[in-house]
Amino acid sequence: MNVFLVDDHPMTVEGYKNALLGEPFARYHPIFTKAYNSKEAYFELERAVSKRANFDIAIIDKSLPAYEQKSILSGSDLAVLIRDKMPDCKIIMITAHTEVIIVYDIAKKIRPEGLIIKNDITPDKLQQAVMEVLDGNQYQSPMVKNCVNEIWKKELMIEDHNRQILLYLSKGFKIKELEGIICLTTSAIQKRIVRMKKAFDVTDDTGLVKEAIKQGFI
Repeated sequence: MNVFLVDDHPMTVEGYKNALLGEPFARYHPIFTKAYNSKEAYFELERAVSKRANFDIAIIDKSLPAYEQKSILSGSDLAVLIRDKMPDCKIIMITAHTEVIIVYDIAKKIRPEGLIIKNDITPDKLQQAVMEVLDGNQYQSPMVKNCVNEIWKKELMIEDHNRQILLYLSKGFKIKELEGIICLTTSAIQKRIVRMKKAFDVTDDTGLVKEAIKQGFI
């Protein structure tokens, strides 16, 4: 298992390596490649490509010293390059940023298999993230989930149809009745409700309406 570790703090890189030398990830017999800035990362990536020794997983810090000659200005740019050269490589982005917009931007534009805010990292959490990603799942640390949900809720609730659906549900209308009121099919309405439930972290229609009212969306 080829693992690419990129962070501008060597001690952090060693911390990630030591964490991943423990079980259960150790059973994959990881081979680590390290880089401490965008330029080093670029040449390590090119070397791996030339040897046809693609990385299986890359753990990348968002804030990296730039390599302007190759237009790699951040870890995000590096992740995009890895996606292009090694489409099967699983990417875990790590960031110290906690600003909602920045975190959401990483999640939406880069779409890494894993996204972790540094304050959430422990050796066990890093192991969990890597194992989840290798199993084909997405991993977001708790603070990431909060940031993404805040933006996602706002994006969902900007749409007039979504607000109308919740408004009518709050007045006691059934989903099947809404097709004749809102210009959407019952299936389309149900899909919107599923997305809103996920964003508001609730499991039923009643809970969704209560949370939307509580948070001032209707």
